[in-house]
Amino acid sequence: MGSLDNRVAIVTGGAQGIGGASARKLASDGARVLIADVDMDAAAQNAERIRSAGGVAEVLKVDITQPEQISGMIERAVELWGRLDILVNNAWSRREPDGSALTLSEAAWDHAMSLVLKSVFLGAKYAAPHMEKQGGGAIVSISSAHGLMVAQGKMAYEVNKAGVIALTRQMATDLGPMGIRVNAICPGHIVTEHMQARFWDHNPSMRPFFEAQYPVRRVGKPEDIATAVHFLCTDAASFITGVALPVDGGLTIQLQEDLGLSLARLVRAHPEIQLPE
Repeated sequence: MGSLDNRVAIVTGGAQGIGGASARKLASDGARVLIADVDMDAAAQNAERIRSAGGVAEVLKVDITQPEQISGMIERAVELWGRLDILVNNAWSRREPDGSALTLSEAAWDHAMSLVLKSVFLGAKYAAPHMEKQGGGAIVSISSAHGLMVAQGKMAYEVNKAGVIALTRQMATDLGPMGIRVNAICPGHIVTEHMQARFWDHNPSMRPFFEAQYPVRRVGKPEDIATAVHFLCTDAASFITGVALPVDGGLTIQLQEDLGLSLARLVRAHPEIQLPE
């Protein structure tokens, strides 16, 4: 018997990557999972993968920038299985434009805020009443190491990811008396299908450079984050709420000057490494 038997979960962006692995992990422990995504082909493939392993999954096309689709997503899960226990806010588009305060357009800023901050707020707004009816639930949102540290030219992404941490803490105080725990996870560099195509397929020599940034000397896998998502959704984490949990191989604990020196030594020792522009 799984610890999540008879529980119902929604995973946004649940077709691939962190969301895909999280959907599979929750389903493998007995949860019935609604995969919400815009990529229906990939979502259907992940759902079939879950079913082939003996799990339960359905798919729903959801654009999380549209409030009515978020409320519809919540209602669909309840319609299918009569309850809602878990909401994993994961969806994000790497295709979204970004920049600095000088270069980012107002329209791009507004869209980015809807894609993450507003969708996390609305997900909780519509999910919490259903969770309260059955005595509680768990909300887990995917932030980032970029929510704890910042880089140039990534203003919208980093404001969103830092905002997820603030929302998590605030909602944990409001929803805790309803039996609802709210937590966030801050991943480091995770080799998803998208990241594999973006980086490693075109420039495999750069992988040692990325790996050297982490004390554990490897980059992450979607399953690394899915394991943390699963834990925060189980009763084993029943006294944990309002946490922003780094799952980053130690990336955010390092002094940057020491990291810079170690990377410089790596590049000198391996001139074949082709760094991105």
